[in-house]
Amino acid sequence: MNLQSSEDGRLRHLLTLEGLPRAALVALLDRAQAFLDGHGAADPRMALAGTAVCTLFFEPSTRTRLSFQRAAQRLGADVLGFDASTSSTSKGETALDTLRNIEAMGVRGFVVRHREDGAAAMLAACAAHDTAVVNAGDGRSAHPTQGLLDVLTLRQAKGADFSRLKVAIVGDIRHSRVARSELHALRTLGIGEVRACGPTGLLPDDATLDGCIVGSDLDAALDGVDAVFMLRLQRERMVEGLVSSLEDYHRDYGLTAVRLRRAAPDAVVLHPGPMNRGVEISDEVADGPQSLVLRQVANGVVVRMAVLETLLA
Repeated sequence: MNLQSSEDGRLRHLLTLEGLPRAALVALLDRAQAFLDGHGAADPRMALAGTAVCTLFFEPSTRTRLSFQRAAQRLGADVLGFDASTSSTSKGETALDTLRNIEAMGVRGFVVRHREDGAAAMLAACAAHDTAVVNAGDGRSAHPTQGLLDVLTLRQAKGADFSRLKVAIVGDIRHSRVARSELHALRTLGIGEVRACGPTGLLPDDATLDGCIVGSDLDAALDGVDAVFMLRLQRERMVEGLVSSLEDYHRDYGLTAVRLRRAAPDAVVLHPGPMNRGVEISDEVADGPQSLVLRQVANGVVVRMAVLETLLA
């Protein structure tokens, strides 16, 4: 059963970029770029006028939550915020009961972040036929809008022909839903070469990295690449002993200005945030001329506008 699309091919939910047709992915990128360039609807504030959207977040978030709220507002939607820490989930209410109760208030768009793999798909499967669910990050599985905004940022910097590009994805790939969505998007867009680099304990042992050049030598992974996708070291996992210390991790896998010189001279650096400065990335790189981190944040708003408009307008 394809939860994401209806029988006529229309996108009903956005749960993952895996298997999303290239045409649908490119259409979302093009629509986002049109919003950014001011070539969208004559008055985008009317696109979702009268539609209610709820940001249903069961995990903390800054960029994703606020950019979805900003995107919905710019499209004219009524926006409801949900904070699990002050909601009835603290009294034992399930995520599904929460969604159904908010649906009963006339809400038809749900942006869901959850700690459990597959949570967004479960809610989409049980939602009303005219409800749209967007996965804003579930477990380690997927973060599709982050994947979209990352490849939009790369396309702006390097052009639409990804087949000539070499990119490195560096860090805690094992726990990263962002990395999985980036890989799905890059493959769909025909990326030339992907190098995946990190400590052995932070590399996935499933099919996530199929087709990638996998290694633990960061200097080798950076050699001549056109873009570097840095990932947050998920410090909440440190209890598992996956790295010896933050200092050792920075020594071996931190992106510094000296290390970045191994990449192509016009290489760009991306990071989904939040950044652990001095751990996976240095201040001089994060704030340097090759960093596209703040452009990613800006692109997040227009990408999420494109997604919400596509699903709900």
